[in-house]
Amino acid sequence: MSPSPSARSGVAEYPAGSAERAESGAIGAIVVGLAEQLRATVLPLLGEHAGRASAGAGAGGDLTFAIDQIAESALQSYLASVEPKLAFYSEDRGLVDPGGAEWVLVVDPIDGTRPAMAGLESACVSVAAARLGDRAPTMADVEVGCVVEIRSGARFLAHRGAGLEPAPRLSAGRDLSRLFWSYGFRGRPAVPTTIVLEQLIDGSSVGGGSFDLGSACFDMTRIVTGQLDAYVEPGPRIIDQVAGMEERFRAVGGGHLLNNSPYDLAAAALIVSEAGGIVSDAYGQPLDRRELLGSGRSFQMSCVAAANRELHSAIIASLDRGIERLTTSSIASAAQGIAQG
Repeated sequence: MSPSPSARSGVAEYPAGSAERAESGAIGAIVVGLAEQLRATVLPLLGEHAGRASAGAGAGGDLTFAIDQIAESALQSYLASVEPKLAFYSEDRGLVDPGGAEWVLVVDPIDGTRPAMAGLESACVSVAAARLGDRAPTMADVEVGCVVEIRSGARFLAHRGAGLEPAPRLSAGRDLSRLFWSYGFRGRPAVPTTIVLEQLIDGSSVGGGSFDLGSACFDMTRIVTGQLDAYVEPGPRIIDQVAGMEERFRAVGGGHLLNNSPYDLAAAALIVSEAGGIVSDAYGQPLDRRELLGSGRSFQMSCVAAANRELHSAIIASLDRGIERLTTSSIASAAQGIAQG
């Protein structure tokens, strides 16, 4: 008998005697309830200019806006009333552990704060759940992932090994010249990033399309709906492989590195994987061993998510060429000289 998660309750139905899976299903109900509560809190604020007021920097280094603060307060209030013994990690507050928790929720109350402030549809709530175990869970420990679109209310819910609701509609596309895909420029230096992505951008500019939609979760769930073929974010690989690039990224990020952290990807990566897509870092390596609770440079992850393996391999090969192109460019030489003083 194959498991069948319930989109309405968030509780999965599993074979009798599967106690651990049943527990995961119960956590799923809390995950869905929290995601829906956060959506209800943020929805009336979409596009409101008052939400754009800055309130400093969060744990991940990105700016915290008024709309973020409201969502974070709703997160803490909901868990305090429903399950106060749960630990959680959020973008703005980091790890909040009441002590003795068996599970941790990894939450981005608004993935796509800037689209939310502009009133656009590409803003989501992201909630993932993992067992705390040795207090150092990894991406492979995520058992439940839920992404809810704030404007539309569309919901994607995955239980590890139990599939995804709604049923995925993955693209069968394999031709990079027909690629419909997304990437992100927030906090990334435009010229070096474009050099790395140049072949993908130029190659798909007529037969396909490239988009910066402002939310990794929205981007990755578009793969599940079949609207996009891939999501590509090479930032950490650029920093690791090209001398002088960390300084360029920090200059754009106001002194911080603003690449994807685990809270950006935890739910969406599970959702794409359970849909049958391929998710890796920008080297083509699985994200499974990456630590889940953190947001500094050592926690940040590049990401390539694609609808099928052949397409994924072609994108990785293009990034390999792009990194080589950037490494030998005058941009990299200048950046290295500045970094060396």
